[in-house]
Amino acid sequence: MLEVHEIVAFKTVGLTKSKTMQALVTDPELKLILQQDAAMSSKHLYELRALLTESQAAVQDMNLSL
Repeated sequence: MLEVHEIVAFKTVGLTKSKTMQALVTDPELKLILQQDAAMSSKHLYELRALLTESQAAVQDMNLSL
């Protein structure tokens, strides 16, 4: 579970950096790459959040059955 949290932290930093750099970049090609990276990072974070939610629900179910 800790590894997933570390991935979430890493992805969050990357997303923040891409979003911040978009405002500073003037090259249209680089801006597009940063936009794509931000969109992909957002998608990954959404998927990781769903995975964590499912995992936590499974742990709670296991604890209730004990």
